[in-house]
Amino acid sequence: MAQDGRTRQQRAVATRAAIIDAAAVEFDEHGYLGTSIDAVADRAGLTKGAVYFHFTSKADLAGAVIARQHEVSRRYGDAATARGTTPLEVLMWTSQGLASQMIHEVVVSAGIRLAIDTAASEVARQDPYTDWMQAVAELVRQAVDAGEVDPRWDPALVARVVIPAYTGVQTVSDVLADRSDLFERLRELWTVLLAAIVTDRMRSEIPRLVALIAPVPAAD
Repeated sequence: MAQDGRTRQQRAVATRAAIIDAAAVEFDEHGYLGTSIDAVADRAGLTKGAVYFHFTSKADLAGAVIARQHEVSRRYGDAATARGTTPLEVLMWTSQGLASQMIHEVVVSAGIRLAIDTAASEVARQDPYTDWMQAVAELVRQAVDAGEVDPRWDPALVARVVIPAYTGVQTVSDVLADRSDLFERLRELWTVLLAAIVTDRMRSEIPRLVALIAPVPAAD
């Protein structure tokens, strides 16, 4: 009996995940208004009733997509922390990871689209942005302590500039180039930002740092 209960629970978890995956594709392709529960159910290979069993509304489903985006972004953030050996390196790897997410993780691309979609105002959308700003501010604080960033810069101010700037860069890259030039545009952004905030001893390091923001070659 207990085994049957576990099996049902596993099926429910798998079904919920499949619905979120399908919804991410629909929201990414069609936006909030253009996405329907019927379309999500069709894409997931489920009935409309099955979707409503797990989610009470389209807004609830959109919130689940954003929550999944949040989880994926944290995973990429952990990987960036592991790769960098200095605060600014971690910051560059974080930016590289954000670009990789936009290109390879549809749930992240969908979450970003929902976040800037005025039609989705009923959906709680602030968590990824506030988390990113907190993470960037902490890295800038560490960079100040390490002598990499000029201490005259307020880390929270830098973070409030970086995240909206990144959002703008990826949006324009999406519109003009289907994000094919996203890494290049982000390298340009960070070339300008780092030139403004780093200490004199770090200026010669700017080309090396921004070069980290590049696609990771696929494994053979």
